[in-house]
Amino acid sequence: MREKCFYPYGLTFVLMGIRASLVKPVAAFVERRQEAWARKPVETQEKVFQNLMVTGKATVFGADHHLSGVNSYADFKQAVPIRDYEDLIPYIDRVKAGEANVLWKGRPLYFAKTSGTTSGVKYIPISREGIPNHVTEARNSVLSYIHGTGKSRFMDFGLIFLSGSPILDQINGIHTGRLSGIVNHHVPNWIRSHQIPDYKTNCIEDWEAKLDRIVDLSISRRIGMVSGIPPWVQMYFDRIRERSGKAIKDIFPDFSLMVFGGVNFEPYRNRLFDTIGKKIDTVELYPASEGFFAYQDSQEHPGMLLLLNSGIFYEFIPADEFYNKNPTRLGIEDVKTGVNYAMIISTNSGLWGYSMGDTVKFVSTKPYRVVVTGRIRHFISAFGEHVIGEEVEQALKNTMLYHPETEVVEFTVAPQVTPSEGLPHHEWLIEFGRMPANMPAFERRLDEQLRKLNTYYNDLISGRVLEQLHITRLKPEAFRTYMKLNGKLGGQNKVPRLSNDRLLADELSGLKL
Repeated sequence: MREKCFYPYGLTFVLMGIRASLVKPVAAFVERRQEAWARKPVETQEKVFQNLMVTGKATVFGADHHLSGVNSYADFKQAVPIRDYEDLIPYIDRVKAGEANVLWKGRPLYFAKTSGTTSGVKYIPISREGIPNHVTEARNSVLSYIHGTGKSRFMDFGLIFLSGSPILDQINGIHTGRLSGIVNHHVPNWIRSHQIPDYKTNCIEDWEAKLDRIVDLSISRRIGMVSGIPPWVQMYFDRIRERSGKAIKDIFPDFSLMVFGGVNFEPYRNRLFDTIGKKIDTVELYPASEGFFAYQDSQEHPGMLLLLNSGIFYEFIPADEFYNKNPTRLGIEDVKTGVNYAMIISTNSGLWGYSMGDTVKFVSTKPYRVVVTGRIRHFISAFGEHVIGEEVEQALKNTMLYHPETEVVEFTVAPQVTPSEGLPHHEWLIEFGRMPANMPAFERRLDEQLRKLNTYYNDLISGRVLEQLHITRLKPEAFRTYMKLNGKLGGQNKVPRLSNDRLLADELSGLKL
């Protein structure tokens, strides 16, 4: 599937200066609709659930799981077990073979192609009913920001979207590609006229060549917004600075909004703002190939608004029960703030009782706002400590408050079970932009902060089962080199924050200082 490379750039002149004002009534309308369903979250989810059941019972999956007899969420939990992608493969294979009405009515409009954990490449179906979830909610995230802040001037300038290639393959007539590439085909013309990069540039597969071309296209433009995964945004900014020798704010004085998702922003915040040279507003998104789940709807309140009215029915399992034989499954009405949950979804693209692999924590229930705390499989529990991503990121953030001279580019953590000397420990492999003035003090403080956040880890240190964590310094651009060697440079790819084994740590061993 290829779009024509002609876009109505003539509209740019017509819209300049009025686009920012025209968008405000639309933003107000979207906000009113959002407030209406957010006031009735349980009723909203019940309506989504019933709509899913109506369609689902007429599918192969529905027949296999007796959805025709499901009238309530309690019935659903009895009929549909929790599953991950590996469990869904027999159904996906039938869809790929061309069979209709397998997981959802008809055949998918797209397969979103993404990396799996044990299954290699995953093919996530996106139905005709499901594509608005990805496209409309992405749009609504920006409209919500505009309504909440009154700021819309950035819309009159260039809008940079750092994403994957929009070139799509086909599997038995089903268009297949990266989610960001799929969504690129649904960008409206009034946005397209200001979008950077253009379609031809976006089709460049080599990330570094593509990045150089994006710099060529944007360095002399007036830019209002940049969107992308933080490490790749940082790489773009670094290229701009290398080319110009100036801070981003001096190159792009109209730049006022950064939209991001995919990873926790905090480890990247200080370096990004230092590179920009000023503080700007940010909007966090929670997108995935399986669905667009939440976006930051307020600059004043923490967390992201969980999208309860977008064709997705949510369940939540307390994270510490996830691997139990019969874990507790909760609907939205029963969740509590401050608890780490594994998120389960059923969608209007045919995912049923599907484990996202993500863990979230509610920071509000009026309305329901979440923060992403990590991956259910990305943890360290080689010694029973079950340290999660949220804890290591918070420990690092807290430590850097005591060592403000420090700049961290990227990091990952792995267990060292059989060290050549001393007790087992956690190894932190860190690429520093600026080193701590006192590395031993930094290392001690980091260990203290992690002990405060995880009592099991603290007990293991106190009991002399583990010794204090060790920091291994990596060469400049170590993670970039690793990602490039593994074909994961750019796009939506990100470095795992935690591993419960040594595979990633050992691959990085040749990049130590």
